[in-house]
Order: sequence, then C-alpha cells, then structure tokens
Amino acid sequence: MSGQQTLEGGFRMKERLDQLARDVGEKVVAWRRHLHANPELSFQEHNTGQFIVERLQALDGIEISRPSGTSVVGCLRGARPGPTIAIRADFDALPIAEETGLPFASQNPGVMHACGHDGHTAILLGAATVMSQLRDQIAGEIRFLFENGEEAPPGGAAGMVAAGVMKGVDRVIGLHLWAPYETGILQVNARHVMAACDIFRIEVHGRGGHIGTPHTAVDPIAIGAQIVTNLQHLVAREVNPVQAAVVGVTEFRAGRSVGVIPAEATLIGGANTFDAVVRDHVERRIGEIATSICATHGATCTYKYTRIYDAVVNDPETAAIVAGVAGELFGADKVAELAPIMPGEDFSAFGHEAPSCFVLVGAGNAAKGITAPHHDAHFDIDEDALAIGVRLFVHSAVALLRQVSAAKAA
Repeated sequence: MSGQQTLEGGFRMKERLDQLARDVGEKVVAWRRHLHANPELSFQEHNTGQFIVERLQALDGIEISRPSGTSVVGCLRGARPGPTIAIRADFDALPIAEETGLPFASQNPGVMHACGHDGHTAILLGAATVMSQLRDQIAGEIRFLFENGEEAPPGGAAGMVAAGVMKGVDRVIGLHLWAPYETGILQVNARHVMAACDIFRIEVHGRGGHIGTPHTAVDPIAIGAQIVTNLQHLVAREVNPVQAAVVGVTEFRAGRSVGVIPAEATLIGGANTFDAVVRDHVERRIGEIATSICATHGATCTYKYTRIYDAVVNDPETAAIVAGVAGELFGADKVAELAPIMPGEDFSAFGHEAPSCFVLVGAGNAAKGITAPHHDAHFDIDEDALAIGVRLFVHSAVALLRQVSAAKAA
C-alpha cells in the first residue's frame, strides 16, 4: 500500500488524523477565545491577520501569502504532485456591543464576533496544524484560505479570487457554524445552501415645507412609508410561494427637525433570493414600485440596486463526497439535506471558480443556554462544535484529494 493510499484510505491513517485533531483541540479552543476577545471589523483585521500568520509560521511546510488586504493564505504542498484542494474560513467581526458576559468577551468596545467567524478561523488553523504534520504523505496541495471582510460588501472573497488564490484549485470547501442547529447536526445540501444577497437604495425627492402647512410640501416621509408598505406585496403577491424571497427596508432616513417637512428621504434595504428569474424580477419591481408611488404623489426618486453575493450552490458530486465523510465520522443520522437558509455568504465567489461544498455545522446547545441568534449581542457558539469542524475539514480534504486523483487518472 502506497503512502498516499495509507493517508487517504487506510483505517490506521484515519485514526492518525483523528488523533492529531484531538491533540490540537485545546489550542483550537484557545485560539477561538483569543479571537473572540479581540474582534476587528471587516477590512480592518490587521491584528487578526497577523495572528493567523504567526500561527501558520509555527507549522512546518506552510507557505504564507497576503493576497489582498488583510487576507491570508497558507499553502501546504505535499511530497508528491497531485490535485489542489482549498479550504476557506472568514475572520471579520461585526459592529455590535457584546452582552454575553463571557470571560473572554470582546475587549474592543462596540465590536463583536457575533456570527462565529472566530470559530471558523480557529477550526481552519486547527486543520492546517493537523495536515502540516502529514505533508510527507500527501500527493497534492492544500490551500488554507483565510478571508477578510465577509460581512461587509463587496466582501473579501472577490478580492482574493482576483488575486489568484483559486488558480489551479480542483475543489473548495468551507463551513459555517450555525447556532440554530444543535451541535452534532450537519447540513450538507446537494445544491442550494444560502441565498443571493443584494442591497437597494431609494432616494425620494419631494419638496420641503412647514409641518403646519403640509399642503405646500411634497412629503417624502409619507411617500417613503407607502413604498415600505407596498414592497411587502412584492414577495407576498408576485413571487411564487414555492420560491423563496425576502425584501425588506432596514434603514429609513429623513428629517432633522420636528417642525420641518424634509425635501428628501432615503430608504435602504436588502433582497435575498435563490432563483435567477426571481432575482431579476425583484430588482426590476422594487424600482417600478418606488417610481410609481413617487409619481402618484408629485415626487421623483433615484433607485440603485446592487448585487452583492450570489447564492451559495454546492456542486452535487463534491457535496456527496463531503456528506459521505461526515456520515462516517458523526453518523448518517446527524447529516441531512435541509432547507436552504436566506442569509447570504460570499463563499459563492470561490464556488464560481471550482466545484464546491459549503456545510452548516450545528453550534447551538439549548442545555448550555446557547440559543441566541446570529448577529445578536448575546450570540455564542458551543465550543464542542470546533472539534467537529476540524475533523470534517481534514477528513474531507483527504477524501477529495483521493477522489480528484482517481477521476483524473480514469
């Protein structure tokens, strides 16, 4: 049996992978806690990027690059040539004041890891640690992609792809710790995972005036309120009920004085969809609804719709391999194809470049009181999910190297 066969298929090597994953377990938890205590906003993650670099520098055989902004890539080239597998994690935080009371809570006021990216990064560092110890038995290359700025448009993935991090990659995998699922549950879908995520901006141009003489003004606040209300009919009455879509206004700015009807109002919101036809329809109709309402009341509007992240869509073959690995590791009853979720994720940019699989890994635990939703000031993850992520990454990377090698040889 060759060294590659031993690494990828042998029972003893599977045990070795698990042993190395266990060995790094405490470090992974410590790294997650350090990152959680020291969060940085999107595209400002200078200290976080340096922390990642320092951890990778401590490993044998990892070539480090900084392809775009604060992003980091670690490259592990095996002892023999073979396919290239990329594994991705994101590491930015959110502008939220943490209220968890954790002993390792954020030390950066107003900034918090409220989505699990601290865990993603710790998991990928753990996977790099494990695989670096098996370099002499790897035929191929593993790229560890640490992405900056996922939470803020245009996202960090596009810059990394433009810098060439996906050049020559045969498969790419990623995960998201997902608190709505209990720890131990993994969602591995054959196709759709997360929705396309877009933003829109509507500026209503009316005519200002005195609150006591509203008939002399064209009130953009009243007009804007009608736009908000009518946009709800777009999904409820124009989108097929079996096709998911979300349209919502999340920001409404107008006026600075109680006695003054302002001349303008600004509405900002988002639209999340899966189907390309629905996406086109939503983009067009938001503008038509806003324009017609404004015209009815003697106002005009400026409308801008920006497509941010495409839907995260798994490659069925890659997903089947990862699902098989997950089933062997954690039990087939713990791995499911579940309903896609509506939040967006720019992992899709990597998926456009190579067949991909994105997994949602359960990280909630009601018994431990870990139930807060993502992007909430009380958000936390069950740290038992970190070990699951490390094992999933390393075993999936090995399985994908084997499968891609076999396919190319056929």
